[in-house]
Amino acid sequence: MTRRNFAARAWRRIASGLAALTFAAMILPPVAAGAETVAGTSWLPMRQTMAAPKGFRDVCSRYDWACASGRGHAMNTDATLKLAKTTNSQINRTTRQVADDRQYGGADTWALPTARGGDCEDFVLLKKKVLVSQGIPPETLLIATVLDRKRAPHAVLILRTDAGDFVLDNLRNQIKHWTETGYTFLRMQDPKAPRRWHAVFAGGAFS
Repeated sequence: MTRRNFAARAWRRIASGLAALTFAAMILPPVAAGAETVAGTSWLPMRQTMAAPKGFRDVCSRYDWACASGRGHAMNTDATLKLAKTTNSQINRTTRQVADDRQYGGADTWALPTARGGDCEDFVLLKKKVLVSQGIPPETLLIATVLDRKRAPHAVLILRTDAGDFVLDNLRNQIKHWTETGYTFLRMQDPKAPRRWHAVFAGGAFS
């Protein structure tokens, strides 16, 4: 298959998927029953449960920290954000971006970066691993899938704090509140049960 044909097929899948997600957002309730909210903060909405991304499905069995909960210790928001910013920028600087089709022959593979590097999901996993090892509670580090500003599929790490949800992104060193990214947030890990995923449908195309 030529690169042009591959790209055309990929964009057709993206467009089809976005149309389906938009329809789902229209029929889902605003927020699932029992969803967490905190007055005065701005967290991503947690809607109904939905299937995890295909590439994520064996992540929990390979990396127990990716789906752990309750092992960290409480830190104040300023200290947490400072640590997250340092980790985000350091990993962005030291890890090369390599697409799955170059590294794994086209398969959507979620894994820690190799010596060659990794794609957005791999950056996310490494950042979560490092931050968990430094004491950040894993239930506050949530993997999310989005469409970026160009409406291309992308993955980011959400840091949940008392001040809201912040985005660690391999496309920028700065950590931004989710509302400032311009991204379309599609689905995210459940903080209470990280093996489970919820629809988000917020920001970007859903604004």
